[in-house]
Amino acid sequence: MNLDIRWFLALVTASAIALSACGKDDPGVEQTAPSSAGPPQTEQRPLPPGSVTSNWLTHGRTYGEQRFSPLEQVNAGNVRKLGLDWFFDIPGDRGIEATPLVIDGVMYVTGSWSTVFALDAKTGERIWAYDPEVPRIWGRNACCDVVNRGVAAWDDKIYVGTIDGYLVALNAVDGSVAWRVNTIDRDKPYTITGAPRIIKGNVMIGNGGAEYGVRGYVSAYDAKTGKQTWRFYTVPGNPADGFENEAMEMAAATWTGEWWKVGGGGTVWDSMAYDAQLDLLYIGVGNGSPWNRQIRSPGGGDNLFVSSIVALKPDTGDYVWHYQTTPGETWDYTATQHIILADLEIGGRVRKVAMQAPKNGFFYVLDRETGELISAENYVPVSWASGIDAATGRPMETVNARYTDGPNLIVPGPDGGHNWHPMAFNPETGLVYFAVQEIPFLFATDEGFMYRPGQWNTGIDMLMADLPEDPLELAKAIGMVRGHLVAWDPVLQKEVWRYQHAGPGNGGVLATAGNLVFQGNIIGEFVAYTADDGDRLWAFPTQTGITAGPVTYAIDGEQYVSVAVGWGTATAMLGGPGVAPLQMKNRSRVLTFKLGASAQLPDLPDPVPVPLPDVPEQRASDNTVLEGHRVFAQRCMVCHGLGAVSGGIAPDLRYSDKQVYAEWDAIVLGGSLSSTGMPPFAGVITPQQSQAIKAYIIDRAHALLSSMD
Repeated sequence: MNLDIRWFLALVTASAIALSACGKDDPGVEQTAPSSAGPPQTEQRPLPPGSVTSNWLTHGRTYGEQRFSPLEQVNAGNVRKLGLDWFFDIPGDRGIEATPLVIDGVMYVTGSWSTVFALDAKTGERIWAYDPEVPRIWGRNACCDVVNRGVAAWDDKIYVGTIDGYLVALNAVDGSVAWRVNTIDRDKPYTITGAPRIIKGNVMIGNGGAEYGVRGYVSAYDAKTGKQTWRFYTVPGNPADGFENEAMEMAAATWTGEWWKVGGGGTVWDSMAYDAQLDLLYIGVGNGSPWNRQIRSPGGGDNLFVSSIVALKPDTGDYVWHYQTTPGETWDYTATQHIILADLEIGGRVRKVAMQAPKNGFFYVLDRETGELISAENYVPVSWASGIDAATGRPMETVNARYTDGPNLIVPGPDGGHNWHPMAFNPETGLVYFAVQEIPFLFATDEGFMYRPGQWNTGIDMLMADLPEDPLELAKAIGMVRGHLVAWDPVLQKEVWRYQHAGPGNGGVLATAGNLVFQGNIIGEFVAYTADDGDRLWAFPTQTGITAGPVTYAIDGEQYVSVAVGWGTATAMLGGPGVAPLQMKNRSRVLTFKLGASAQLPDLPDPVPVPLPDVPEQRASDNTVLEGHRVFAQRCMVCHGLGAVSGGIAPDLRYSDKQVYAEWDAIVLGGSLSSTGMPPFAGVITPQQSQAIKAYIIDRAHALLSSMD
């Protein structure tokens, strides 16, 4: 298989999926020749007819990231006949967030720890696998599980970003490494979880790590050689060192204090889109670091370009325009969420728009030529702002929204009204479909905050944000948390229909011309809904939770629908009592369906009884237990869960055995289990704090035993 994928992208406008102008073209399609010129030739062979409609060539299917497929063999009239055709077990037991690519009958999909697999897309047979052998200790730098959202393809290579900051080009035929480049300062806790994008031979990749004190940027590398062609920083560095460009000089005027000493944040860890006609690359920029603006920029300021959509020239990385969704961000309200490009009729004329539903709870429609705000309305209940001022484009903040006058319960919380889970836009219905959630959070400043390079630095009192231990109060808190699938009209800025889920953290979305919307959920179902009115038509039990976005493709005249599944990610890591009752396990797989298929998943193993913990006697004082809870909330909760209750990925520390307690400091301070991903915390916490955490865990274990009496 030796192909030039650029020509596939070019062919879209000449193919049978070309739609009429108003909202029905995907403006992100690369067009290098007039459609009247006929199918262009690759360097190797002519393109097969219909190749663009049958393949899934890039992360959002096309550069406009609409995640809409014109395939309609599977439709609302026959989707009940959809059955499992094949499955592939992905090695590993951590979260799966990947969108597969499918190119000429070959599927490329990633697993946890940045592994890559090439599969026969018709049979599921493995062709090759690549393991970057990421040191497990690097997982300490990943805020939200060691996930990967997918690969990119160009010419005869497949590209992946690894969790430890490398960009790797693999030969598409056999998976061998063509080149591998370092994209980060290896002394800093950067990560890569997002899928690369490729534009005109440049591989675009961002990074994560804002919570750990890094400075964000997006970089471009030559697809053939791996040589860096440009880099655009998203927040300014130390002014004394000079500015990389005029954009950074402009941004620096919106910061105060010595923000560069705590990183600044603004990482580009997920969303990108591209308009070939305007020749603009759009990137979504993440939160400030630390979260709390009082700490990173004590004199205030908008802190550009955190929580912004930024338009760049893809050949050079030059700044063109920006729109900041959350000026002076102080709630972890990233704007890294999915960006969709479309042409919509608004106010009697067709507008070229970019659409986003970032964490802050408002759905934005922007003019993608200029960055002008067209409209913004809240898609979930929002308490930090009463709305967006149409004249200025700025939010109208509510009293004490920034929790400067004391703690404030705010919705959305840091997990957002919508997170990274991909959206889809159906140009036939005119609706955007995405996973929505309502998760309040008690924001309060950490008065004793001390910045620690390479560690979790939010500036938020996480102890106050933990769930209450009282059963009635806990039930009340969990009852405030909701999640649903929404169909949103971006022109009228209103919800058209919703499907209420069991909770938050549900999967990405696929829309098709068959009047269908596909989405997985956290209770282990893959579901098809009607796109126009949200009727639930079909569901398949997947034996594990789903967060990734599905894809669809065709081979030999048959349409397939495929999704990567596997419980994990931030929902499972941090969810604690909110997700523990699901008793969900990770079973990482690719599941692929077609009409009339009848394959079955293996039977689930019989449950293995979990022995009751043999808990040591509590010898610590109440004050020590409280101190342990405080340190646990700041340093441990992000992996081991709210209230030290595991969501099914990291060990549930309440069930620790006597050997763990006997070797406590060797594990916590010395890193004796670092090969499994548990890093050493010597130098981060004191021996006294380690013992206080131990006392807190013993206390939680005794509470567990008492609840079983």
